[in-house]
Amino acid sequence: MTDCVAIVIVSHSLDVARGAADMVREMVGNEVPVAFCGGNPAGGLGTDVAAIQAAIESVYRPKGVALLVDLGGAETNSEVAIELLPEAMRGHVTICNAPIVEGAVMAATEAAGGASLETVRATAEEFLS
Repeated sequence: MTDCVAIVIVSHSLDVARGAADMVREMVGNEVPVAFCGGNPAGGLGTDVAAIQAAIESVYRPKGVALLVDLGGAETNSEVAIELLPEAMRGHVTICNAPIVEGAVMAATEAAGGASLETVRATAEEFLS
């Protein structure tokens, strides 16, 4: 589906990010664009603003991009990455306050059905209740 919300997974660990993205693809298929990033530029644990921005841009579509993040630093760096995007893109990118694996799978499931960015976010965040 070319007109669906995309998913970006941001983790402090590249392996965790890759694994979550693999689960999304395995469970939802390739209809939903999924990107991931993790680790710091030196290859250790951490997150990198430039990598997050590149991941967002690699799957960006006007319908939106939902980010799933694992820890506070990933959220903070994701917020910075969103601010660095061109102004026209910023309003179409949101961070979901949701568990990274369950939230990503449920967000992608909603996205595959053509749901709006707000619905995708809300569905991912249902796991917090």
